[in-house]
Amino acid sequence: MTDSSSLSTLVFGAGAIGTYIGGSLVAAGQRVTFIEQASAAAELRTGGMRLDVSIDRQRRQAAPLVIRPEAFGIASSLPEAFEQGPFDVAVFAMKSYDTALALEGIQPFADRMPPVLCLQNGVDNEALIAAALGTERILAGTVTCSIARRGPGDIVLEKARGVGIAAGHPLSRRLVGAMNAALLNARLFPHAAAMKWSKVLVNLPGSATAAILDMTPAEVFSRQDLFDLEMRLAREAQAVMAAEGVRPVNLPGVPVKILALAARLPAFLARPVMMKAVGGGRGRKMPSFHIDLHAGRRQSEVAWLHGAVARHGQQAGLPTPVSRLLTETLLAMVRGEIPIAAFSRQPEKLVRLLG
Repeated sequence: MTDSSSLSTLVFGAGAIGTYIGGSLVAAGQRVTFIEQASAAAELRTGGMRLDVSIDRQRRQAAPLVIRPEAFGIASSLPEAFEQGPFDVAVFAMKSYDTALALEGIQPFADRMPPVLCLQNGVDNEALIAAALGTERILAGTVTCSIARRGPGDIVLEKARGVGIAAGHPLSRRLVGAMNAALLNARLFPHAAAMKWSKVLVNLPGSATAAILDMTPAEVFSRQDLFDLEMRLAREAQAVMAAEGVRPVNLPGVPVKILALAARLPAFLARPVMMKAVGGGRGRKMPSFHIDLHAGRRQSEVAWLHGAVARHGQQAGLPTPVSRLLTETLLAMVRGEIPIAAFSRQPEKLVRLLG
């Protein structure tokens, strides 16, 4: 087979990333089955998928891409999904806080699972998957595109960037070939940890603070006190990376090395760089942390991002007070232990907690 040969893919989760990746593969003529909760699966079976990818110039797709239900498989359980197999690869595209539950459901069928490409945020999911399925059945990956989900199977591509896949697995090059045949701008990365930690650096700025303070990322970075807090957060993450022997690498469409350098520059030099990066990335759009919090969800990926910096920092004996404060505060709000309005548009109150 050539590197660009198609693959039979099982996608866990038809959320924003799952729909974008899986739907693009389907549109390129590849065989894809999605596994989703029963209610979402029912909608996909009747309504199909709708991908607005018009912002991606290489696709030359002015109108939304409509994918009919018969073009892909859909299942609401693993036994049902396996009836539509076999699969060359599975893609974990759900939120990181769903990983443990997914692996629990997979355990009785572990011997039937193909290798898993983990596109989830954070740096800890791959270890959990490897512990459940074996290190030979895990590939690290990352998605740097910005994608908004309007409903099951209905997404809008807001920033067309790309996909990173760690090299070294027998499927790595085939995955890159299959994804590039689907116009997903995939690249191989020699070091999985550098790729995944670099994505953490991209995810951190303005996300937890925006959720806690009910302010947009652009508003967060417009204030000097919050800008200083964000730069402290970035330096904590880079110190943890250095302790683990990992250096930032540029990701598809994202100059991570410049963002990492900005955190070490004087404020008058760093601020324009970060303002442009945040404004060009999320700007006035609220991050998923804020969306989850205000939707009443009792979980947050902050534990897998800012929380990962705090955990790995503790293991390395490094202080990470900003990472810990933001993680603990947002999780307390998510659990209802702190009212959502407690810090609303009161940045001074949050900054004072750092002393």
